[in-house]
Amino acid sequence: MASAWAAGPPRGPSRPEFWRSPLRGPWLTAVFGIVLLIGITVLFATGLLSYAAYEPDLAPVNDQTPGKGVLGFYLFSWPTSPYWLYRVTQGVHVTLGVVLVPVLLAKLWSVIPTLFAWRPVRSAAQAVERLSLLLLVAGAGFEFATGILNVQLHYVFPGSFYALHFYGAWVFIGAFAVHVSLRLGRAVRALRAGPRRQPAPGSEEAAGLVAPRPAAPTISRRGAVGMVGLGSLALLAVTAGQSAGGRFTGTALLAPHGRDPGSGPNGFQINKTAASVGIRDCDIGPAWRLTVRGPGRRIDLTHSELLDLPQHEALLPIACVEGWSTPDQHWSGVRLTDLAALVGLGTHTPQVLVESVQRGGSFRSVVLSGRQVRDARSLLAVRVNGAVLSRDHGHPARVIVPGAPGVHTTKWVTRLTFGEPS
Repeated sequence: MASAWAAGPPRGPSRPEFWRSPLRGPWLTAVFGIVLLIGITVLFATGLLSYAAYEPDLAPVNDQTPGKGVLGFYLFSWPTSPYWLYRVTQGVHVTLGVVLVPVLLAKLWSVIPTLFAWRPVRSAAQAVERLSLLLLVAGAGFEFATGILNVQLHYVFPGSFYALHFYGAWVFIGAFAVHVSLRLGRAVRALRAGPRRQPAPGSEEAAGLVAPRPAAPTISRRGAVGMVGLGSLALLAVTAGQSAGGRFTGTALLAPHGRDPGSGPNGFQINKTAASVGIRDCDIGPAWRLTVRGPGRRIDLTHSELLDLPQHEALLPIACVEGWSTPDQHWSGVRLTDLAALVGLGTHTPQVLVESVQRGGSFRSVVLSGRQVRDARSLLAVRVNGAVLSRDHGHPARVIVPGAPGVHTTKWVTRLTFGEPS
């Protein structure tokens, strides 16, 4: 084994001469690294906010109860005001994730010689660094790939996207923090040196990035940065529209297609049609009943009885975890607090378990907090934009809550169970 190490690197990418690009160097890597440092920090923060907003049950490591679980230390009761908060935070998360793809690929390209550096392990400190680098590259690929697949509603994951993406994010951010702590000082020095100063190949300052026999350049380093920036701007132009909504929706060329809701009052985006989740005529037809339960009390309402209750209006959008959002829609229906009052609950209305007749998919029930229930804009909606809800938008009744992720705006509601105050 010792003689094999002494013989030097094998032919191929482990030899410095294999890499010929004149662009690679500390400055180029530092530019992409600083952009990713800022961008990934924002991505991680907005991702944590997303989990606080819809609190998926990731027990036992991370529970939906605020303050419980190893990774649930930061969870808090998501506010209902401003009503556009989730729309903004999740829109930034998804759009920024797409926009950073060219930067991530460019950064990986700029450092690829170091992945094949010989010898693979020279010391304990270097072993830790290479392990963090392996987790960093694998984690980045996993998080960006699963996130983009989720935006495209292409669920090919071996399990729940939410759990995989959440735990993957923590592994990735741990490796990212180690990498930043080891490389930030070097990156700052490289930025100060500027793009024109290229350290000598093989020197410590070159960090294994500078080609000893570079090919003739066809573009400057600043030009390479500019090309990557243009790629990110192009992705921004064809992505941001799905979060902005309204007249900008048509610019969202990368948004999922084939889900045209049509025109008219119900002509705004949906994720799942009634047919795709197994909604049958008998589930939402004349036999449909809304069951409302409270401590020791239960009532059943027909659709006409629900319409006879006091109707209220709210102007709210729908914003989904996939990053898309609708313009504000005019909803009308019965306040959740009024339904709670029917089973004897007053001003201190507790949380509510909302259940749907949905037979397929992952979200057939959801828990809304007491804060969400008590907001006067939280409705069990029966109409939108002056028209009866369409089947695909949740007829005969759906929940609409200000500031909540779209997954909490449960469609085809059949049961509301108000629990005890916590």
